[in-house]
Amino acid sequence: MSVTAGSGCGDGSFRGMDDGTYGRFGREQERPVCACSRRAKDRVYKPMVKSHGAQRESDGVIVPRIGVEHNAPVGKGPEFDHAGGVGKCEGMAGFRRNYPNGLESVVDDGFAWCGPRPMKVRELQNKLWAAAKQSSDRRFHALFDRVHRGDVLWEAWERVRANRGSAGVDKVSLAGVEAYGVDRMLRELARDLRCGVYRPALVRRVEIPKPDGRMRPLGIPTIRDRVAQQAAKLVLEPIFEAGFLSSSYGFRPKRSATQALEEIRKSYPRGMVYVFEADIRNFFGQINHDQLMGMVGERVSDRRMLKLVRLWLEAGVMLADGSVERTIAGTPQGGVISPLLANIYLHSFDQWWNEHGTGELVRYADDFVVLCRTRPQAERAWAMASHVMAGLGLELHPDKTCVVDLREGKEGFDFLGCHMHARMSGRIWEQDRKVRYFLHRWPSVQAMNKARDRVRALTDRRWVGTDLGIIISKLNMFLKGWGAYFRTGNSSKKFSQLDGYVWRRLMRLMVKRRGRNLRAGQPLRWTSAWFYNQGLHQLLGTVRYPKAA
Repeated sequence: MSVTAGSGCGDGSFRGMDDGTYGRFGREQERPVCACSRRAKDRVYKPMVKSHGAQRESDGVIVPRIGVEHNAPVGKGPEFDHAGGVGKCEGMAGFRRNYPNGLESVVDDGFAWCGPRPMKVRELQNKLWAAAKQSSDRRFHALFDRVHRGDVLWEAWERVRANRGSAGVDKVSLAGVEAYGVDRMLRELARDLRCGVYRPALVRRVEIPKPDGRMRPLGIPTIRDRVAQQAAKLVLEPIFEAGFLSSSYGFRPKRSATQALEEIRKSYPRGMVYVFEADIRNFFGQINHDQLMGMVGERVSDRRMLKLVRLWLEAGVMLADGSVERTIAGTPQGGVISPLLANIYLHSFDQWWNEHGTGELVRYADDFVVLCRTRPQAERAWAMASHVMAGLGLELHPDKTCVVDLREGKEGFDFLGCHMHARMSGRIWEQDRKVRYFLHRWPSVQAMNKARDRVRALTDRRWVGTDLGIIISKLNMFLKGWGAYFRTGNSSKKFSQLDGYVWRRLMRLMVKRRGRNLRAGQPLRWTSAWFYNQGLHQLLGTVRYPKAA
């Protein structure tokens, strides 16, 4: 069963085929000719001029309609600057140019088109962020036309391709899009968005195992929908990012889980020795659509943009057995725009806590902790959080919510894959004979077990006939990424344990490879140093202070 991956507003459309490629389907998907195609033939409909400065390439000119027949000298662009000058790919309708991949689009509806220009996208984001930061109550009314700009769509495609990922319900992979023609696909997507005929496809539902043994549902949109979502995110994110509070660290530019962990570590010497640890039950599946759209509407008044976001929320999902379910709540965990919508939804919780809450809040997506000085304060924070979450239609997970006493290393807690525990400083004791506790962190038990499972999968019996260099390269990809995340803590002991486990797995693999040809004493040559000489990455010795990492 194939689901339409794209739709046109002309004679033809393209669909995802079972073999992961695009195919043309003549007039069987024929749609009415869109208004934008008719307008392009009438050059008087919307005068276009070449722009420079702050005005974008794809913008037209807003011309005073009283007392003038043509473009007035004092006409302003949509960015409210004077139009004029000569651009790089601007011009009258019908202007065509060559593109990096040498493809000519089948779409020629008379609109100017620009290729990859990441600097222009960054300038657009900076302007939106500055405008939103300057006026906290401003509502943006002209955003949709930025989404289908050529440079924005190209930047969105580059980010989707960098994230890789699998195909959606249409079975069209990244390689299938490149075979069809990236420029061609982006032009057709821009046309559908501009004409108002874009409709997202169903989201493919898959399940992946959680560390606790349960399954986590993920939603995988089609690549075409991921590009559209990424383009919308490029436009919306700077507007909402300007208002997000410093207590939020998840899925935000220039913010990371390491910064959240460091904030917790630095709070311990300030007397924050009690921690209220919380997790929201089924957060991504319980988001109320109406409440979320109301929160988005507080900063966005563009009806077409709001309609586009709601289309993604209500796209529906296709299960593994082929059945289809409507989406009445939640946002797909796996969609490109879902993390931004999640932060928008929980921003009201951050604001309430900043004004009325107690203790210090540190939130990463749906996981958060509140740092407190006393147990009564932590228990009061628990009651407050439950009350606010109930107003949002959410519930705290009873098994993952508790109050932890960090004093003198009595208890610890897991957060973002790390175990946080207070340890006494041996150096201060040796030098001054004083007892000082500091909050340390290292990979949690679940993180270590998951790492061992990954190493075991990369060194099991299936790889006996594979070249050792290939096995080491695959191990290095995992070890470098895993070590880069945990190396900013007190992880030397855990790194040494995992290094030893990797060495034992590789030595066992070499023994199986030799089989009956194994000579006496030969395994003694396969030491850890021997594997490191073959290029194996060593975790021990890579621990760095967070500022130096």
